[in-house]
Amino acid sequence: MSSAIATPAAPAAWSAGESFYRVRGPLERADSPLARAARQPLMLGLFLNLQDISISSYPTSNTWTFDYNADIVRQGEALGFDLAFSRTQWLPKGGYDGEASLDSFVALGGMAAITKSILLISTIHVLYGPWHPLHLAKFGATLDHISKGRWGINIVTGHRAVEHEMFGWQRIEHDKRYTMAGELFDVLNRLWTADDNYSHESVHSAWKVSNGWITPKPLYGRPVLVTATGSQAGIDFASRYSDILFITSPGGAHIDSALATLPPHIDAIRSTAASVEREVRTLINPVIVSRNTEKETQAYLDALLDNPPRPKGASFGHGHYDSDAHAWRGRSDKTHKQGYGLGGNIEIIGTPEQVVEQFIALKRAGIDGLQLGFADFRADLQHFGENILPLMKSAGLRF
Repeated sequence: MSSAIATPAAPAAWSAGESFYRVRGPLERADSPLARAARQPLMLGLFLNLQDISISSYPTSNTWTFDYNADIVRQGEALGFDLAFSRTQWLPKGGYDGEASLDSFVALGGMAAITKSILLISTIHVLYGPWHPLHLAKFGATLDHISKGRWGINIVTGHRAVEHEMFGWQRIEHDKRYTMAGELFDVLNRLWTADDNYSHESVHSAWKVSNGWITPKPLYGRPVLVTATGSQAGIDFASRYSDILFITSPGGAHIDSALATLPPHIDAIRSTAASVEREVRTLINPVIVSRNTEKETQAYLDALLDNPPRPKGASFGHGHYDSDAHAWRGRSDKTHKQGYGLGGNIEIIGTPEQVVEQFIALKRAGIDGLQLGFADFRADLQHFGENILPLMKSAGLRF
């Protein structure tokens, strides 16, 4: 039986005649790993660094290597974390903080064979190449079966001109990228669920599918889909296709500014999803700086800030590369408190008790999950598990 369901009418804000091919995804299937994770009051994830990222020259255990990151994922899984993913970037020589950068698609997919419960989300620039739908459909179905429904795609369409140019073309206009991605995922959803061969000739890209067929089908309709976005076009896209939106704080990295600006942003996301009779979950990426006392926490923060990253070409964020991303707009607004530049969407600094208070406030603001980053993943994740996670459970944020 096909898992496709009726498509609701398109909102007036969309182009005339625009629609989407909707399937019952893993969030709508009670027995899926994602649905089980979403039952947590606050989902917990790890936002890995599969590349050299320097927010400080203070010594840490961090490294881009697969073995290190696989160990961190297994450490998170042992603590009951729900998911893990990482960015992927395509930058010229000198563009990374260091010299190494693993691909998130391959690395997170590879972790499916060495984990048992944690969801693994691979960031894929779905328009670069361009990808052919049959490749993504087959690769996705294969990883879905290897992981038993725990693998998914963090959908990004590319915001830097330099990345598009690396693949031999000029950057595609912002909103058009989401139109192209919508067509791609309409086709992917059909390939993942169709009972017969499926054909399609792209309106927006050069590919076509003639009698396409994918088997086996994904276990829960399709792999988990996440969209990292802050624009209205991206939110419209994610509301139709994704289970999770990976968002930023419109007001900046400081927790006070985040808490002031997130509620209307999340309300708008939920309203957009409701207009097409869907629900989505929101995730945000805090960097956690914590020790057991305020004095120890301040000393750790000072050590990070007093040791700025050594120049290695471009610094984290790569601000000199032209970008049309909307998610970070407004974060330099001087009416909002700014953070320390530690690299996350928001910064959460304090003792374990203070960290949990900020988590509670984020939950009240509408956040459904946290993708955590740390200055030193190994040591800080251990501190989190021993000192913060028990308080989260006592506060009703985790089962």
